[in-house]
Order: sequence, then C-alpha cells, then structure tokens
Amino acid sequence: MSQLKKIGERTLKFSIPPVILDARSIVGPKEGEGPLGDTFDRVIDDMYFGEDSWEKAERKLIEEVIKMMLEKNNLAPKDVDFLFSGDLLNQTITSNFAASTLGIPYLGLYGACSTMLEGLVLASMVIDGGFAAKVTAATSSHYCTAERQFRFPTEQGVQKPMTSQRTVTGAAAFLLGNEGKGPHITHATVGKVIDGGIKDAANLGAAMAPAAVDTIVTHLQDTGRSVKDYDLIVTGDLGYVGHSISLDLASEKGFNISGVFNDCGILIYNPDQDTHSGGSGCACSGVVVAGHLLDTLRKGKYKRILVVGTGALLSSTSIQQGETIPGIGHGLVIEAADPQ
Repeated sequence: MSQLKKIGERTLKFSIPPVILDARSIVGPKEGEGPLGDTFDRVIDDMYFGEDSWEKAERKLIEEVIKMMLEKNNLAPKDVDFLFSGDLLNQTITSNFAASTLGIPYLGLYGACSTMLEGLVLASMVIDGGFAAKVTAATSSHYCTAERQFRFPTEQGVQKPMTSQRTVTGAAAFLLGNEGKGPHITHATVGKVIDGGIKDAANLGAAMAPAAVDTIVTHLQDTGRSVKDYDLIVTGDLGYVGHSISLDLASEKGFNISGVFNDCGILIYNPDQDTHSGGSGCACSGVVVAGHLLDTLRKGKYKRILVVGTGALLSSTSIQQGETIPGIGHGLVIEAADPQ
C-alpha cells in the first residue's frame, strides 16, 4: 500500500513537490495603472479587447494568456497533459470555449474567486501522483461581465457601498511540471465551505473571511508550523474589509498573523483608484501570484509563502432567492527552492 500523503485534518504534503515552470498574466487598463502594473506580462487598453462583447473579451483573455505561456516555453498544446480552468460566468463558459479552441485535455472548475488556487491544488496532486509531467492551471475574470451577471450593468452607474470590491479584469496561467529549479509547491490545504450567514452581495470580504481563517489555522495545525515559518500569508481577494475581519478572527483563535498577512485584492490597486474595498474576482489572486509574488520568491525576498485562494460561493439565483453566501479558501505553500 502506498504511503498516504495527507497530514493532519486536510493538508497534503507532496513527496515530489511540483515545480512552477512558468506563469503568465494579462490585465485590464485599471489593473495596469495600479502599483503592480510592471509585474504583468501584458496590459490591454480596451475592455472589449477588440471583440464585440465583454464576454468574448474575457474568453480572449484566457486564450491569449495560455497561448503566451506555451509560446514562451516552446510548447504546443499537445505537450500539456491537462488543463484545469474555471471562471465566474454561468457554467464556466469562458473556460469551456477557450478549452475548445486550445485542444488541451480539460477539467473545468468552479470555486468562484478561489478557482485559481483550486486549479493549482488539483494540478499539483496530478503531478505528484505521477499522472502527468506538465499541467496548466488557468483562470480569468472581467469587471464588466461580472457586474452584468452578479450585480448591475455598468451602464446603469449604480452607486456601490464602500464594502464592495472591483472585479479584476485579467487572466493568469501557470505551467506546473514534475522537475525543474522551482519555485516549488510543497503543501496544499483543501478548504471547507463555511457559511457565516452574510447575505450582502456587496460585502463578499466578510462572507469569505471565516473560511480563509479556518484554512490558515488548519494549515498551521496540520503542519505543526507557526506563523513565523512564513514570510507571507496572503489571501486571494478579501479586500480591506475581509482582511480586517480575518485579523480579528485569527486572533480569537489564538493566532497573531498581523505581521505577515496581506491580500491580493489590497495589493493590486492603489487606494486612490476608487475600488472601495479593493479587488476581487478569479483573476485577482491569479495575476498577483503569477507576477508580483513569484517575482519576490525568485529574487529571494521571500523564501516561503502561504497563498489562500478565497471564494464567495454565490450565484445570481441564490442571491435573488435571499440565500446566504458561503465561503471557501484553498491554501497552497510555495517555496523558492530546495523545499524542506
């Protein structure tokens, strides 16, 4: 019988840590104007990206970022064993159509804004399990498509409360392999769906915070590590509101994470860009990790980070029916090199 790679309650320790061979990102104009603008591979200046609808633009974003990554690594689609991808649109149509164009064997995912990390967790399991040598995980989101589906069309100019966040326009793709120099993915902590009773679709940070903290605490308990073992613990898109709530919730559980805790939704925009509580969307964690955070690992600023992709598991139907908004958080440990 093979040795079980699960440690503690729900953390996986990879015996052959998958290597992040490459990661690429494309973002929209507002993201390009933010503090991380020079860390993205491409910034588009047209929210339609040359298409006749925002939905087609989002599809083009994910197709182009995957093609860019393959070209940079001299790979054809047939050289990739599997594609894990998902997005926010109903029935993950963006990823579905992109996969039909690319022709890579495809497994579609939906984890709301946690989808990027969900894809990386599953891709890592496939690599470590010996089922593949190269796997791509990708995702996308678009401010205008998300507004149209989940809230109000942008043309209406609806006033947003300060708890709301701006869906990041962009796409990210990661290429994982079974050998290489790194950075490496050493652990994954699979999230639980936690419902804190929040019903306000304009306050998703509060809805996701309990799940994020649950995953962080569980990861530390499963691994026997302390907060000090990480240079950075970063969530996907809690924004300022969810970030503040998470600090309090972690403290209540006996964990002071304030010295190393940040959020991709805070990092991606400047406070004066009028995004209220910060960024959100599937692409939020995707483009920040693919660019800025991997750069910090490669340059030696950080040696080990814990990324927790957060997701608000709502739909347009559930919100119309007055349901609460459950949250989830999937954790991934990325180490610069020579994992221990």
